[in-house]
Amino acid sequence: MINGEESKEDLKNLLGYMGIEILFAIDKGAKNYETIKLFSGLPISCVKGRIPVLLELNLIKVVKKEHFLTEKGLKLKIQLENVS
Repeated sequence: MINGEESKEDLKNLLGYMGIEILFAIDKGAKNYETIKLFSGLPISCVKGRIPVLLELNLIKVVKKEHFLTEKGLKLKIQLENVS
């Protein structure tokens, strides 16, 4: 961590495969647990288990029961896409 902020590698390790898939699903328009499940292909229990981590890391936010990427989440998604 640099200045209290997690690096891209820190975030990748904290999120793991499932968290990253959820991040990308939300970016593609998934807004609730069911659509996140459909877009990511992950079981609902995994989605429900990872959403709190994404919220705690300030990568997503909830507005009127819908999930959206924060600026930090969008930056991470862009960084992850550029590596692939």
